[in-house]
Amino acid sequence: MDVLDINFPLILVLLVFFSGLGWLFDIFFLAKPRKAKIESTLKELSEKSLKESDQGYQLALEAASKEPLLVEYSKSFFPVLAFVLVLRSFLVEPFQIPSASMVPTLQIGDFILVNKFAYGIRLPVTNTKIIDVGEPQRGDVMVFFPPHKPDTYFIKRVLGLPGDSVRLDNGTFTINGNQVPAELLAQLPVGRPQYQVLKETLGEATHEIHRAMVPGSLSQSGQWEVPAGHYLMVGDNRDNSSDGRDWGFVAEDAIVGQAFAIWMHWEKMLSLPSFQRLGSIQ
Repeated sequence: MDVLDINFPLILVLLVFFSGLGWLFDIFFLAKPRKAKIESTLKELSEKSLKESDQGYQLALEAASKEPLLVEYSKSFFPVLAFVLVLRSFLVEPFQIPSASMVPTLQIGDFILVNKFAYGIRLPVTNTKIIDVGEPQRGDVMVFFPPHKPDTYFIKRVLGLPGDSVRLDNGTFTINGNQVPAELLAQLPVGRPQYQVLKETLGEATHEIHRAMVPGSLSQSGQWEVPAGHYLMVGDNRDNSSDGRDWGFVAEDAIVGQAFAIWMHWEKMLSLPSFQRLGSIQ
């Protein structure tokens, strides 16, 4: 799991549907009898010469106008749930990072924000694109559903675009015959280095990656021809990432959105949240 495998969109849509249904049921079937009961109660209170300031008057009126508990909850939650549904379905959705596959860009416990309209406006649950806005660019950090786990959110970096020819030799990528620029920054830990820190440039994105001193099997060699409407995704922690080198390409209709910011870091439940990593995702 790279981000989260709970189907929150489906849960949220169902909550909105049933709370809205409860509200509509009240409007069409319960509101009219309740209004008649209130009018009847007011008539009885008037005949008894009770005043609005009397406790009995208020209690009788409250009893007559009281809504069923289900209707009360529906009216309270529906506007909030509908707002959240629109916000996270079409604008911005939050996620927490549970794995190290995107280290050093994203750490375990980072809370990130994902732009849901960067690559087109999509319907919740079905993920069907209804309005085309833009396309993923090389170097983008993207949330998506991978082909081997179509119900699980993954987050990786876009390496190969549709039609690209990608080659990997000893940990170094070549795209359409051009080697991906990567500058060695450090070998860590100092004294007994186990991995390299490199500054890589993919398209307009310049970011750091980790590469093991002794590359794993995924970083030895390989070649991929990216089909139309698909993308090759890789993790920034190149030798500790289950990604497109292993399970293949991501289809355009499996895209969720572009990760653009870290807003909080909270690694463990018993620890305190931190805002030191707050900032944009490169």
